[in-house]
Amino acid sequence: ASLVAVALAAGSVLLPLKASAQESFSKAQTNEMHNIIREYLLANPEILNEMIAKLQAAERDQQDKQAREAIASNAKQLFRNENDVVVGNPNGSITMVEFFDYNCGFCKRSVADVLRFTEEDKDLRIVMKEFPILSEGSMIASRAAIASKKQGKYWEFHLALMAASGNIDTEEKVMSIAAETGLDVAKLKADMTADADAIEKNINDNRALAQALGINGTPAFVI
Repeated sequence: ASLVAVALAAGSVLLPLKASAQESFSKAQTNEMHNIIREYLLANPEILNEMIAKLQAAERDQQDKQAREAIASNAKQLFRNENDVVVGNPNGSITMVEFFDYNCGFCKRSVADVLRFTEEDKDLRIVMKEFPILSEGSMIASRAAIASKKQGKYWEFHLALMAASGNIDTEEKVMSIAAETGLDVAKLKADMTADADAIEKNINDNRALAQALGINGTPAFVI
């Protein structure tokens, strides 16, 4: 990556000289200027690091600008989607959105921090975005979690799924965790089937939103 940056940076110095040389300078003069620039860069290689840093800073600024624009244009779906579960203070003035996958180890580790945030800041509302991207087991878990809202046990089920050891890779494991959480498993399965289209749309909407925001991994937080 640094070589590419150097090549681009050096090119930005040399190419304009080459273009203007066709009108103002002889070939010998152009070659002499190129040699001077080359010798200067070789004698002062730290300039190349400065050029790379400037290019990287410009790229970060552009990415930040694009992220802010994406958040602004998707604000309602990101922060106020009626299909999302909100924990913490539903009327809080600070909103944190979490995109997560039930088989993501880093997501599991972040649960303790999320819980601590809700305890320490009573003005915080947390929006949960089901974002199953790691496996079919993740998809099954997310479908079941969304369906569990009808029994009013989403948050308890979410925490239980996050606390599960090993990968969640089968429906049997998901239903076993559901039973331990106190969910009516028969009703949960029935709701997953009856609401299959709506559940799938919920997940696909989250995926489209993540793509618009440039999110391709979990956990991802937007505040």
